[in-house]
Amino acid sequence: MASRGADVLVPGTVLAGCRIDERLHQGGMATVWRASRPDVPFPMALKVPRAGNRDDPAAIVGFQAELVILPRLAGPHVPRFIASADFDQQPYLAMEFIPGPTLEERLAAAPLPPAEVADIGARLADALHEVHQQGVIHFDLSPDNVMFRPDGAAVLLDFGLAHHTQLPDLLGEAFRRPLGTAAWMAPEQVLGVRDDLRSDLFALGAILYALLTGRPPHGAPESPRGLRRRLSHDPVPPRAFAPACPPWLQEIVMRCLDVDPAQRHESASQLAFDLRHPDRVVLTERATRLGGRGLIARAVRRGRGLLAALAPTRGSTRAAARRRRVQRVPIVMAAVDVAQGSEALGEALRIAALGALELDVEARLTCVTVHRLAPGMRLNVAEGGRAVHVQRLVELKEWARTLDLPAGRVSFHVLDAADPAAALVEFARANHVDHIVIGARGASALRRHLGSVSAQVAAEAPCTVTVVRAPGAAVPAGPLVVPETREGGL
Repeated sequence: MASRGADVLVPGTVLAGCRIDERLHQGGMATVWRASRPDVPFPMALKVPRAGNRDDPAAIVGFQAELVILPRLAGPHVPRFIASADFDQQPYLAMEFIPGPTLEERLAAAPLPPAEVADIGARLADALHEVHQQGVIHFDLSPDNVMFRPDGAAVLLDFGLAHHTQLPDLLGEAFRRPLGTAAWMAPEQVLGVRDDLRSDLFALGAILYALLTGRPPHGAPESPRGLRRRLSHDPVPPRAFAPACPPWLQEIVMRCLDVDPAQRHESASQLAFDLRHPDRVVLTERATRLGGRGLIARAVRRGRGLLAALAPTRGSTRAAARRRRVQRVPIVMAAVDVAQGSEALGEALRIAALGALELDVEARLTCVTVHRLAPGMRLNVAEGGRAVHVQRLVELKEWARTLDLPAGRVSFHVLDAADPAAALVEFARANHVDHIVIGARGASALRRHLGSVSAQVAAEAPCTVTVVRAPGAAVPAGPLVVPETREGGL
């Protein structure tokens, strides 16, 4: 089934049994529609990727992450999941519709009274605590991703940048750049760290700051240099703009905005407690400070931020252990040529991948293919009515279907690159892959002259490499013969 995308849907359209009623929101990556279905007794929202972004790798991976994460969440602080479909058909995500305005609309009235800000913050911290307890770090907490139920409970929306600590981090594996919304992003996110729930506490502190002052603490930078500024510069304390802000509330906000996650609250529940019990807040010099700090203090702040990113496992308490870096499991990477690989080679590669997984019951599989770009080729090239990136993703999942692995033990990635071997090696290095299994196609004069992707990967990869050939395939002669398994690294 060819994907239509949100841009061509109209009210009255029926998608997967859901009748589309009206468009609620159109964002950069998806459109959200009000919908209904006869067997669902509450209002529904239908999220559909925008057609123009179907070939944007970040939009594709983010939508897939949400498809996996939202069904695993429960409780009043998230929309109820109803149904979904991946890109092998018309992609969509059906969930509970939450009525009412987002927190973004309340932010438009800022500065707000401190008591109201503290109340909003406590309810938002409650929501974060419940989500964190279920193993999910949001990583994109922002005013437009927060709504409130009629009873006042905060609801978190849009888990497209989230990470479930018991599942592969699709976005973290695929991209080597900051992921988040600039105004609310924690310093460690700027450095590419995606394993600490206290990143969400920084975002909550930034929201409290904006509600108190009418402006984000670090502005909304658009350049990498502007993003990195939060590593070295403290924001101007909120009392400089909002004198009515009590010292205890400034203490909380500035603690949330500390460059070092270890200096923030241990958990969202502790933050909620402080916001509800001002008399219990321990005040420091930051509670009454009105200005920024000098050059030496900024250098110290930057150093603390870098150290925190490089050494996130400090501390020994049980709470800290739960919060810190997700325990690493061995990774087996299957490099699959879905575009030109034969079924015999594909089956041999599946057998090799399963064999590698059996060596360690905790190991997981990441399936990778490369969409090869010719010089000057645009990334968004369509093939058969579907973006090539999406087509390759669907084919890769089909290749792995018979492996029958649970979601927590397998992930999928399409790399867009002119040099497939270099892209595979870099992916393996960046994600600390332990073992690569890769298929080698039959010998030819051109391959003997130029070399092959499998030979280059085997020569350059920083891990064990197993080269798999289809039964009866010819082995290339000459100096480029690759041993079946190579141990070691660079």
